[in-house]
Amino acid sequence: MDKLFHGSNVIVEHPDIRIRGYEKDFGYGFYCTLLESQAKKWALSKKGKHVVNVYEYEEHNECKAKTFKEMSEDWLNFIIDCRRGIRQDFDIVEGPMADDQIWNYIEDVVAGNITSNAFWELAKFKHPTHQIVFCTQKAIECIRYTSHYLL
Repeated sequence: MDKLFHGSNVIVEHPDIRIRGYEKDFGYGFYCTLLESQAKKWALSKKGKHVVNVYEYEEHNECKAKTFKEMSEDWLNFIIDCRRGIRQDFDIVEGPMADDQIWNYIEDVVAGNITSNAFWELAKFKHPTHQIVFCTQKAIECIRYTSHYLL
């Protein structure tokens, strides 16, 4: 069983799938991370309170999952599709995060301003990140709220 973190401005005892706002790396869903420091950054980016929610995560074989161990061409193409609003059919998607700087590099590749090789040269200097998104109600049932704390 893994411990996951979710940075927010509210306590989230009952996670749900939010389908609003801009398209995200792995599509719509409830985003968490294994990295507590990253959840703190997410929380501090919110207006109002800064809350780190803590969950226990237990994988279920019934969920269709996609895991990217590292940034790859497959990961890059998946994120480009998701950010363009192309829906995927996974219950859970896990892998590195495309932060704002990485996303700028991705946009440059799509626009033809830099090559794919140049993207990988720039991206390799970014610090490790992690995100896991629960895209369906079945996936949400794999996590259990345990606690929270304020920053």
